[in-house]
Amino acid sequence: MTQRERREFLIGRLLDEQPRYRGMAVPADEPGQRALLRGLMNVRAPGEIGADFLAVQDDYLRAETAAKGITALADLTAVEPGLYLWQGDITTLAVDAIVNAANSGMTGCYVPGHNCIDNCIHTFAGVQLRLDCARLMAEQGHPEPTGSAKITPGYDLPCRYVLHTVGPIVEGALTAEHREQLRSCYVSCLELAAAQGLESVAFCGISTGVFRFPKQEAARIAVDTVRSWLWDHRGPEKVIFVVHSGENYRIYEQALRAPA
Repeated sequence: MTQRERREFLIGRLLDEQPRYRGMAVPADEPGQRALLRGLMNVRAPGEIGADFLAVQDDYLRAETAAKGITALADLTAVEPGLYLWQGDITTLAVDAIVNAANSGMTGCYVPGHNCIDNCIHTFAGVQLRLDCARLMAEQGHPEPTGSAKITPGYDLPCRYVLHTVGPIVEGALTAEHREQLRSCYVSCLELAAAQGLESVAFCGISTGVFRFPKQEAARIAVDTVRSWLWDHRGPEKVIFVVHSGENYRIYEQALRAPA
């Protein structure tokens, strides 16, 4: 199958799965088809689907990620022993684990095409990830507490695992509780990675998007917490701070230059 054939197959199966979507016109152009496929994956409730769908989906998503370009840890340069700063797409990073800034429901973002990290990770991992997360939440029986973490396979991402953590939502003034909850996100992820024997973990900017944690303070907490944890514990030997913009890169550069 070509990528177009795979894409049209996946769209057709997802449309057929929901009676309300049957008969929906499929765009002829590639951008329109990409947007439709992503939107259908985003709104799909967690559930089983046929092995034939998963086989085509896996080939499609892995080819899409390969076309974007996969970055290996060996391609990065440490800014200090054990710590890296990289500007790029976290879904293309080949490390042991990447961190997802999740919400308390833990099953991803359901807004079609939304550009949050939760949506991007679930989109390019494939529909298996949402089902895995739903199973974890069903076993737990309650929303995920802020500051804790869960682990799942990475599925069609180039990383082996995804660490899902729920950061604090800042409404109004930043408080000591917000700061402690954010620290707990980093510690929980590192502890879980260490328990799994993982050697490399890539963090996104937890809570700095729609959860509105001030970026400068979040970067300072992230760097200080990771440095302190790595100093005192055996665990991941390499931690990457992943940013998506030049502004955030400069913010992390400043945080990393501050005295340890």
